[in-house]
Amino acid sequence: MLGLLLNRLVKQGTLTVIQPNGETVAFGFGEPHLTIRLHDRRAAFDLIRHPDLMLGELYTDGRLTVEHGDIADVLSLLMMNLAMVQPGGLHKIIRRFRTFTRRFAQFNPAKKSKEHVAHHYDLNGHLYDLFLDRDRQYSCAYFSAPNETLEEAQIGKKRHIAAKLHLDRADLKVLDIGCGWGGLALDLARDANANVLGITLSEEQLGIARDRAEKAKLSENCRFELVDYRALGGQYDRIVSVGMFEHVGAPFYDAFFAKARDLLADDGVMLLHTIGRSDGPGSTNAWMAKYIFPGGYVPAMSEVLTAVERSGLIVTDVEVLRLHYAETLKEWRRRFMANRAEAAKLYDERFCRMWEFYLAGAEMAFCHDGQVVFQFQIVKNQTTLPLTRDYMVDAERTMRFAGTEQMPRPLRVV
Repeated sequence: MLGLLLNRLVKQGTLTVIQPNGETVAFGFGEPHLTIRLHDRRAAFDLIRHPDLMLGELYTDGRLTVEHGDIADVLSLLMMNLAMVQPGGLHKIIRRFRTFTRRFAQFNPAKKSKEHVAHHYDLNGHLYDLFLDRDRQYSCAYFSAPNETLEEAQIGKKRHIAAKLHLDRADLKVLDIGCGWGGLALDLARDANANVLGITLSEEQLGIARDRAEKAKLSENCRFELVDYRALGGQYDRIVSVGMFEHVGAPFYDAFFAKARDLLADDGVMLLHTIGRSDGPGSTNAWMAKYIFPGGYVPAMSEVLTAVERSGLIVTDVEVLRLHYAETLKEWRRRFMANRAEAAKLYDERFCRMWEFYLAGAEMAFCHDGQVVFQFQIVKNQTTLPLTRDYMVDAERTMRFAGTEQMPRPLRVV
């Protein structure tokens, strides 16, 4: 049965499967030539039964190994071929079923959201030092020139976002929803003279962000709190959220944007940066939901825009970043593999295989499976911003040519 499945799927490239008894079978034709080994007889049955879940589980558990190439190569080959296959009737039924049941998979009330965040972000803090940039930016970088380093591209991402926030005066009150380890919030407080509140549900991130603010002598105008966005009150001149919306869950989109409307000042600007899907609403990969981001979901643009419309907010700008995240993940994976021995000391070999599969799978989803990044600029009042996008370009250019290592002054557009 596995042979029939692979024979229908693999048309470009060659995948050789070594079975537990040593027998080899090759599927497809031409480059690349990759080889995997199944280590027990049940592995093939498990793959057929639930490929979305079991490919990752088999690799994580060591029941499937890659003999020629690596797991990123294998995932690239499979996703590339899968993208060329017209979905059959059974596939469509399964997809509709998963879309229908996602309300239960993405049940993210406040208490559950904290548990889901802790599952991923409250891991040993040193793990993230092994593959992220120095500022611990754990979201898509912005590669604006050839041969940029990850550090340069992550600074570029922050500049790109800051330009869209239209930081036109000092002392703006800024809310960072899902602030991570505080890098963007600290830059806005220091370089735009803003009063920033960063919120997170990760205790690990909170501790590091507060420590960074104290060391930078920014604690007075850059605070960090462990709080769910739904519990906030007051109003903010600017709201920014980077890489958090993927954890909201489609059933809670209306609540998210209704709260954003309440928190945003009448002349305020919001910038939402989120992973998205270019092929319409869907469901979360089973392995990713179980092992990496429980409760997570990557939205289609239509799902975001309709929720914004229902909230009464106005979208003033949309940008789609296509292969930027593939390049980001490629570098994260390279760094993680270079520091794999250190990761094994923190956890174990099984964890390292799981993390490698996560980074490789995410990278290939951006290369072959329609994953992109959306940046939505949102306001309450259509007269809030200039009529052309020149102010974004001017602000970003000013920041870029200031030439400092951090996101440089001035951020404000005059």
